Amino acid sequence: MGSTTSCCVSASPKLRRNAHSRLESYHQESELSREETGCNLQHISDRENVDELNMEYNPSDHPRASTIFLSKSQNDEVPYRTVRDKRKSLFINNHGTSRRKYSSCSTIFLDDNTVSQPNLKYTIKCVALAIYYHIKNRDTDGGMLLDIFDEKLHPLSKSEVPLDYDQHDPEQKQIYRFVRTLFSAAQLTSECAIVTLVYLERLLTYAEIDICPGNWKRIVLGAILLASKVWDDQAVWNVDYCQILKDITVEDMNELERQFLELLQFNINVPSSVYAKYYFDLRSLSESNNLSFPLEPLSRDKAQKLEAISRLCDDKYKDVRRAARKRSASMDNLCGIRWVPAILS
Repeated sequence: MGSTTSCCVSASPKLRRNAHSRLESYHQESELSREETGCNLQHISDRENVDELNMEYNPSDHPRASTIFLSKSQNDEVPYRTVRDKRKSLFINNHGTSRRKYSSCSTIFLDDNTVSQPNLKYTIKCVALAIYYHIKNRDTDGGMLLDIFDEKLHPLSKSEVPLDYDQHDPEQKQIYRFVRTLFSAAQLTSECAIVTLVYLERLLTYAEIDICPGNWKRIVLGAILLASKVWDDQAVWNVDYCQILKDITVEDMNELERQFLELLQFNINVPSSVYAKYYFDLRSLSESNNLSFPLEPLSRDKAQKLEAISRLCDDKYKDVRRAARKRSASMDNLCGIRWVPAILS
């Protein structure tokens, strides 16, 4: 009594031996096949239960971990910056003068930049600024430099690479021009820019390398290449990038993509929570660096679209409101609920 074997398993010892032998043979075959294939990749189920102590080292996988670029940018802030200087991002510079845009009864100014539809130009600027802080505040000088990302071994142009190519940090404008050229030529979306930054930080974390003046272009190129294929439905082919960068070959692009994926351990999943975290951290980065997002007046067409969306949501949650009204009526109308539709004209 009380023995799980006696009540749940057949009493035949022959049956138990046969079942046990089958299990042992199955495990041995699986172990042999794993060794023969030489597959040392971590299974996706092993990455789901992650210790919180290691969470800070994988910010591109977990929504609660702080992003690397934001922490590096905070280390570079000037300590004597006043509150007035920080609020300069709320102002719009126009012909050398500062004007602040206020909403009124006749004009409403909106930030045409949301997490689902970010502004392309300013998102690229923020991503370029994040890459700039990665390079400027890197942890080591002259750290491990993989050959596939070395611009000396794999140049992007036929022009001769200077001997001190890995000694001078690029300016933010140079990084922005490089990223903007790829995005405009390949017609990539702003969401792809955020995913590019996620893959870049995931590469630095998984491969334990630093982005430096000698490898930043090829790392950014590999991240953009992979992000465009994962995010966009009609992805840009590798041969198309050879039309943008005239001196690079298709074989080089294929090898860059293959090694980039191997260093990521083929983990190209970007959860929505991680995407939202990077978006809002980029907004925080822009505000702390006086990079303001544009405020556009609410036009009649946009107002009509907002009104149409509100009506769509109104029809979607109509049944929920009816149920709420019924529950309130059962309490002798102590809590009356009245729904007033918003009208934009």
